[in-house]
Formats: sequence, structure tokens, C-alpha cells
Amino acid sequence: MKQWDAIVVGAGHNGLTAAAYLARAGLSVLVLERRDIVGGAAVSEERHEGFLYSSCSYVCSLLRAEIMRDLELSRFGLRIIPYENSTTLGRDGRYVGFYADHDRTRRSLARLSPRDAEAYETFNRDIYRQCRLIRPLLLKTPPDPTSMKPRDLRRLLDLGRAFGQLGEDGIYQAMQFWTMSCGDFLDRYFESDLLKGSLAGNSIIGTALGPYSPGSAYVLLHHVMGELDGHVGAWGFAVGGMGAISQALAAAAGSHGAEIRTGAEVDQFLIRDGEVQGVVLANGEEIRARHVVSNLDFKRTFLKLVPEKELAPDFLEGVRNFKIRGSSGKLNIALDRLPDFPALRDEPTLKRGGIMISESMEYMERGYDDWKRGAWSKKPFLDIVLPSTLDPTMAPPDQHYMSVFVQYVPAKLADGDWTPEKRDAFGETVLSTIEAHCPGIRESILDCWVRTPWDLENEVGLTEGNIFQGELTLDQLLFNRPLPGYAQYRGPLRGLYMCGSSTHPGGGVMGAPGANAAREVLVDIGRRVV
Repeated sequence: MKQWDAIVVGAGHNGLTAAAYLARAGLSVLVLERRDIVGGAAVSEERHEGFLYSSCSYVCSLLRAEIMRDLELSRFGLRIIPYENSTTLGRDGRYVGFYADHDRTRRSLARLSPRDAEAYETFNRDIYRQCRLIRPLLLKTPPDPTSMKPRDLRRLLDLGRAFGQLGEDGIYQAMQFWTMSCGDFLDRYFESDLLKGSLAGNSIIGTALGPYSPGSAYVLLHHVMGELDGHVGAWGFAVGGMGAISQALAAAAGSHGAEIRTGAEVDQFLIRDGEVQGVVLANGEEIRARHVVSNLDFKRTFLKLVPEKELAPDFLEGVRNFKIRGSSGKLNIALDRLPDFPALRDEPTLKRGGIMISESMEYMERGYDDWKRGAWSKKPFLDIVLPSTLDPTMAPPDQHYMSVFVQYVPAKLADGDWTPEKRDAFGETVLSTIEAHCPGIRESILDCWVRTPWDLENEVGLTEGNIFQGELTLDQLLFNRPLPGYAQYRGPLRGLYMCGSSTHPGGGVMGAPGANAAREVLVDIGRRVV
């Protein structure tokens, strides 16, 4: 029986990234994927003739430029089209526009509040100061603050130096930023409810927190610290949908000899004397490997694939207490025409970027209140994009694909389980919210695919449909992610590693957890990191 150097469980984008780096270093690598398509939540699917949906994740910014260069993803067909403008729609036809042209943005903000137009400069300066602190940590293994190993001491020293360079005021601001609510943070700068509602959107996407929840300010930073073509905070569309990223990663891995098997569900790990020696598939097949790397989330890895008797009680308790709470839904809509937003008739370029519906932070907080009661938001926060305005591969000529991200949607409803009827009712709530800003949208719908947290868990494999595989709060960041003592991508069993978004630096189509985990495997076997 062949023994692989490494088996990667789950062909999500982090699993594919890990596989590519391991194969690039000369290891024999097998990737096993339960579904018949690779990519996990970063997939493109044709559900209506001629339309290509980015069925889960929908925009690109966080994918690390270093990974794109290392794995030569452009050689395997990956192209990202940046979108330069975005808008947020409020009540009574009000909107705020953000443009590539700095002066245009300033004029747009001044319509709401001249004071806020001035404050926006200070806000951006302070945000990017935090980005400069965080971004160098993304592709580094977190130090263990309890370890006396030279490697960990060096990392702690590097982290201390990075904080020291902020200066006294910067350090105070950083500590406040990591712990305070987004609402409190934005209230320091701005007076316009619509502007604050727009900026706060990034603090709640994919997160079971409201804008006034402590820790939500960091989630805002997590969404704006990406870059495209050197522009920090820029967003874009992958040509061919988000699945193009996964396809490029799979091709990169394959070019170095990695093998990818779809329709291969892992049922459990092969464990002997506290060491993982391979996997057992759902069909009973056993496959041996020297190292196993799990791209599944923290709970699925240890509560489903490892027998309870193999794990220490305190570790099991930590796994069960790890916060993975579903809060998001998604609609993928095929349209027979470009939608008409009356507020944007004089600003057609704003349709080619993100369109948020978020009139204020109070609007979002009321939606969060619905979630806490076990119901989807009656007036949800929406993040809408029309990729087909820039990428003609997504829809037939003169027709358009609309992606709608929805917050808040509970994984568990107070009145019982999700049913097809409840899914349809949730979809109707979202469409009614869109129609209030885009009259007649229903008449142009050719197809509408509604996805709840239940669907994301049962189809994609995300526990509770949580898109980050675990919440991004201070108790679950850096050396606390996923648990203290297990933040360096190694599991409690020898030979077992973790590379999913439950590990540092967290969720989003970033690739950093996969790259970091691969590096730790190579360090352990004494192989030069390439």
C-alpha cells in the first residue's frame, strides 16, 4: 500500500494552498474532497443556463499577493478585475459613494456632512496604521507566549518591536481598536448615520456580532487589510467567479505532482498510539500518510474525525467552546437586464462595485436583535455585487448575475429547524428589501438560489454556515486561534496539522492559513521552505 508524505483533507482554497506548497517542496501529496468540485466556499457553479454563480464567497481582496507570486497563479489563468467604486443606499433615495478618485469621494461625503469629509482623512490614516501592524503577521506563525523556544522568543520580540514602532499613542489606540465596538470607534470620527452605517458593514459581515458589540472594530479591519495591485483595501472580481481562484490553486498543486480526488469523503483519521497515520474514507478505503493536514473547521476536525477517547478532556472542552456561530445567508440571482436603482441613475459607475443596503448602525443592530431571538433580520443588511458588469463570463450578453450577501441569518431558528418553506420566506424578505431600493427587480429575475446557514453547513461543510470557520474576536485571534497551545497549526496528535480558517489569521479567501501550515510541516521534517 502506497504511503503518501501528506494527505490534505478538504479541497477548499486553504487546503489547495497547503497542498501546492507541500508538493512544490517535493512531497508526495494527496488531496481528498467530499464534494465533486474543488474550492470549498470559493467555487463557481452554473445553476441556470448561461449564468455562472460565485455561489458562496463573492469578492477578492484578501488573497495574499505573496501566495499569488509563489504559486504563479496568473500562469494558471487567474485574473482579478479591481472594482474602483462602491456605494451604500439609505432611506429616501440617499446614498454615499466611494470612488477611486479621492476628490470625488470627498465631495460625496461632504454632501452628507462637511465635517465627516474632513474626518474621513483621519479615519483612513488611523485604519491603515493598524493595517501596517497586522498585515506582516498574516503569513507568520503566531508565537507561543508560554514557550521558551528560541523561535517563539524571536517571534514575540518581533511582535513587541512592531507594537513599539507605533509609539505610545499608537499602542493605546491599537489596544482599544482590538477590543472596542465598531460603533464606538466610528462615533469618534463621524456624525452621519449613513456614513457610519456604510463603514460599519465590514464589521459584521460573517460575524455573530452587532456593530455595538465589543470586538467588532477588529472585524472591520480584517475586511479592509487586503490589497489588489498594491492598493490596500481594494476589492475585485475573479474572472470566471471565485472558483477561478480554487481552479488556479488546484492547477498549481497539480503542476508540482499533487493528486486531487473528489467524491472522496474522509470518515475518520487512522490513529495508532497517539499518532495520525492516515485516513479512512466513507467507503471503507484506508489511505496511509506520514502527515495529515485538515482543512476542515476546528469542530468538524476533532468532533467528527477523531474518536473522543483519543483526546484529552480539557482539549475537547476547548473544541466545544470554540465559537462558530452562523449568521449569514446568500442569494444568487440571474437577471434578464441590468437592475435599476433610482438613487444611482446619475451614477451608473457605482453599479460596477459593491452596493450595500445599510442605512445606519442602528439599522444593523436591530437586525442583530432579530438574530439573537432566533429569527432572520426583518430588515437585513445586504452586500450586493453585479460581477457581470465587469466580467462577461458570468452571464449572457445584456443579462446579469447579482450576488447578495445577507446578515443576519441564524443557523438555528427559534421556531424549529430550517425547512424549504422557511428558506423561501427568508428569500422573500431579502427580495423585498432589495425592491425597496430597486423597484421592479422581481420582474427581471430568471433564477434565484437562496442559501441559509443550514445549506452552507450541509452542502459546503461549514459548521453552522460560519464563513470564517470561527469568530474573529480577541479571544480567538493570534496565539488564541483556535486554542492557546494549538495556534501553530499542529493538532494534539502527532502527524496531524490544521490549515483551515479556524487557524491564524482567520477567514476570507486569503490562503494564509494554508501557506503557514505547509511551512510548519516542512519545518518539522527538516525540509527547506521554498
